[in-house]
Amino acid sequence: MLQFILRRTVGAVVTLFLIGAATFFLFVAAPSDYASLACGRDCSPDRLEAIRHALGLNLPVTTQFWDFMSGIVVGRDFPDGHCPAPCLGQSFYSGDLVWDTIMDRFPLTLSLTVGAMVVFLTIGIGAGMLAAYRRGTAADKIATGTSMVLSSMQIYFLGPIVLLIFVYSTGWVEDPKYVPFTEDPVGWLGGLWIPMAVMATIFTAQYTRMARASLIEQLAEEHVRTARAKGMPRRYVFFRYAWRGSLIPIVTVLGIDISSLLGGGVVTELTFSLQGIGRLAVDGAVTKDLPLTMGVMLVGAFVILLLNILVDIVYAWIDPRVRLS
Repeated sequence: MLQFILRRTVGAVVTLFLIGAATFFLFVAAPSDYASLACGRDCSPDRLEAIRHALGLNLPVTTQFWDFMSGIVVGRDFPDGHCPAPCLGQSFYSGDLVWDTIMDRFPLTLSLTVGAMVVFLTIGIGAGMLAAYRRGTAADKIATGTSMVLSSMQIYFLGPIVLLIFVYSTGWVEDPKYVPFTEDPVGWLGGLWIPMAVMATIFTAQYTRMARASLIEQLAEEHVRTARAKGMPRRYVFFRYAWRGSLIPIVTVLGIDISSLLGGGVVTELTFSLQGIGRLAVDGAVTKDLPLTMGVMLVGAFVILLLNILVDIVYAWIDPRVRLS
């Protein structure tokens, strides 16, 4: 297990370096003068040159890239001060440190992602288990039919409808907003439960069908039928033997869906006007803010790689036959 974690860690570092290099050189190749964009419309040549020097755009491309990547490890000096590690640079427009800006927005995105994941895993797997346990009954048909309907929904379609019903028409709840969990847990949940529910809708439908199919397959395995033939209660066999085995494909797909979940967070933040990492990524791409865009890309890639390593570890715990060596 330790060798696996070390190997994946090294692979994650190499992947992050490649992502940073690809993002940097793609933006450098873009036909835009970032100093002119930052300087504005009424820009004098002297001011343009000062901005170019402050942003380090007068240096060779390789030097700019090395300064950026080395700053992540050891920090970096700017004309207006020192940027401690991990330094992702300064925004071309606001002048703020990119790392501080991302960390200000990251708790909201983390809340949405983790909250939606808890919702769709709890409801999706629970509904799938019920459908498999009551296969052929009304409960099975309702769970299956509902999942088929919900799977056709999209965040940008369902979100405005939910806002219209619960916020604008009835006034039952206020506009979604972010309140730090450490300050007010109730306010945190009350401000984000609508975006969490909408974001989890599509995934809930997917995991309901997956859990049902996986459990039905497990119930047909020989070791499960043998346990039933020995006279063990159906409920005991279901939870002791079938349920754990059915989690293997679910955990596998969850590792793949992590990137989709973060992508759904971008759409959710835009739909509900929330200021998270998704909104920050869009703003950085629109304004061609290279340090901000690269910082968001690297942080997002790091989160995805970290969660995938955790999923692999959980996979080995669920199925002892798997050896991560």
